[in-house]
Amino acid sequence: MNAKLIRNEYADKLTLADKLARDIASKLDAAIKARGKATLAVSGGGTPKQMFAVLCEQEIDWSKVTITLVDERWVDTDSDRSNARLVAEHLLHHEAHTARFVPLFDREHKDDVDAALGAVGKRIDDLGRPLDVVILGMGPDGHTASFFPGGDHLAEALDPNGTKAVVSMRAGGAGEPRITLTLPRVLDAGKLYLHIEGDDKKALLAKAEAGEDLPIRAVLAQDRTPVHVFWAP
Repeated sequence: MNAKLIRNEYADKLTLADKLARDIASKLDAAIKARGKATLAVSGGGTPKQMFAVLCEQEIDWSKVTITLVDERWVDTDSDRSNARLVAEHLLHHEAHTARFVPLFDREHKDDVDAALGAVGKRIDDLGRPLDVVILGMGPDGHTASFFPGGDHLAEALDPNGTKAVVSMRAGGAGEPRITLTLPRVLDAGKLYLHIEGDDKKALLAKAEAGEDLPIRAVLAQDRTPVHVFWAP
């Protein structure tokens, strides 16, 4: 059992950013025209910044788009480690300034991620299913979302029959405690993207495809949702 991988490879990161942003915008626009609204879950880190800069200039009705995160470090938005801050600084601008943003961090429970799971899970549930677009990245250890090797709730997060929208995650490679969408919610996407850059990430993905025990393997070893891989060196 393996996911259908649709590979999109480009000569440089700028071209990738342009092609991916336009593809995402087209999917969101189609959802708006079909249902009057659209949902988008994005990942953090440095990789999506250039793509966000292109995406926020796409001329769709952003007032009908709700953006959330695939995962979040349990830090407030004044931290440079915050994915919410990344989105605010790089995506919620230009045409996209009217989009609604639903954070995963819950300031009311800033000292205890586990205490926030119920409230944050409800936020995600309230967005409806499926999410129209989900964009994943991948770390050098093979993690995607906050599915970290050795994570304390990794088995729960990857349970294909799990019913929770979010779980907490602590792992040696994660730094802060985190909160993440579960695998079923990631796969419950109208269109699922994997955005990776560099020869090292391409090689790592190949290892996971070949069966190496890396967290990203959970996304690849399923036949429920096609994965649109966007890569540039």
